[in-house]
Amino acid sequence: MYLSVIIPAYNEEKRLPQTLREVDNYLRVQKYDYEIIVVNDGSKDKTAEVVKNLKSPARAGGPARAGGEIKNLKLIDNKENHGKGYAVRQGMLEARGEYRLFTDADNSTSINQVEKMWPEFQKEYDIVIGSRDIKGAILDPPQPLYRRILGDVFILVRKLICGLWNIEDTQCGFKGFIAKSAEAIFPKCRINRFAFDPEILVLAKKRGYKIKEIPVCWKNDPHSKVKLKSMLKMGIDLLKIRWNMLSHKYN
Repeated sequence: MYLSVIIPAYNEEKRLPQTLREVDNYLRVQKYDYEIIVVNDGSKDKTAEVVKNLKSPARAGGPARAGGEIKNLKLIDNKENHGKGYAVRQGMLEARGEYRLFTDADNSTSINQVEKMWPEFQKEYDIVIGSRDIKGAILDPPQPLYRRILGDVFILVRKLICGLWNIEDTQCGFKGFIAKSAEAIFPKCRINRFAFDPEILVLAKKRGYKIKEIPVCWKNDPHSKVKLKSMLKMGIDLLKIRWNMLSHKYN
């Protein structure tokens, strides 16, 4: 298996079908094999049901795709909500791909942006992360002013608490890993919710993995689940990460 695409999903019955079709439409014309893994994080709506409806039934000698069905779509169906970090971790560790990418259910970063990752992996980077905050990134439409201010404050706080001074955007939900780095990092993760991204990168740096930040095209979603309350909780999680670093819990 060449590429595994992991999509964490919580109450995404409306947006997820279009995202899955767009991901599949792109990947099925590529020359490599792939799998799409949706991790349902205890959704209260019909997220799991819509994924099951899109899965192609097994058929010997049948076509790769018929009637809108997605042949290589898999579902991990958690009955309880644990958090995005937990869902991503679960998907990454059950994936089989030589390369493993997680992306958001709202498709804010289109799957075709993975093309920018391949040259960096060829340069022997172990982790390639999408960024909205470096030269070349395109935000369409731009985030509203208050979200940009909150984002800038978070970046400063995150750098002060966790380090990662050379990384501008830890929160873009478009990150690729070689299998070796994913299998070494994710079992060590302890943060289950939105601040899991900095923890991944802290662990990667601690283990000496090479990280490359690349600019991506990103669509702002006014219905984003990351609100002010979530950002406050992320701040608390950053302190937990710092404590884990100081108390050697990541060793």
